[in-house]
Amino acid sequence: MASYEIVFRKSALKDLRRLPKRDVAMIMEAIAGLRDDPRPQQAQKLTDQERYRLRKGRYRILYEIEDARLSITVVKIAHRKEAYG
Repeated sequence: MASYEIVFRKSALKDLRRLPKRDVAMIMEAIAGLRDDPRPQQAQKLTDQERYRLRKGRYRILYEIEDARLSITVVKIAHRKEAYG
């Protein structure tokens, strides 16, 4: 299986800068795992959008998958209380 390219929206990079460094390392590890498996068992498709959600500790990673381009776009990274607003 081919490896997916991971792209971050500017807003997602801004989200990362606001988080504690120890949490950023954990989140980046989870995102890197999406390269080989963009739909891991713990990921859930959001019902009202063409996005997926991956839980990592207290944080949620929201992303979109483009299978035709083998691309994953990280849309938002936020604390679970703020992720869906």
